[in-house]
Amino acid sequence: MLWIKALHIVFVASWFAGLFYLPRIFVNLAMETDPAACARLLLMGRKLFRFMTIIAVPALACGLWLYLGVGIGRGQGWMHAKLGVVVLVIGYHFVCGQLLKRFERGENVRSHRWYRFFNELPVLALLAAVILVVVKPF
Repeated sequence: MLWIKALHIVFVASWFAGLFYLPRIFVNLAMETDPAACARLLLMGRKLFRFMTIIAVPALACGLWLYLGVGIGRGQGWMHAKLGVVVLVIGYHFVCGQLLKRFERGENVRSHRWYRFFNELPVLALLAAVILVVVKPF
């Protein structure tokens, strides 16, 4: 079980690294006017999103193993809340993919300020998840 927990932490940390950085690429894309720079940022965004998607699979699989297989947190309120946070993070991940596709099609309508705000959402999600797991407030 400790190996699965360790792997879960590493995969989640890696996934969140991408969730922190991809919206930062969006901020730069929203401000950029040079086509060559935009192409480079889009390439970076595509590669990062692919990595994030691949790394999210074992992160979620290890989490499910700990929850369903080992029974960690089963029936406890903090775990239900954490699972809610996980669902929101998965949704955020998919929204990032949709935003990346809009940039690729040249259809971005949002400002760099909006992306700066959007960039902070995974920080709040990670904070909530860590507090729920460590403090177990309910």
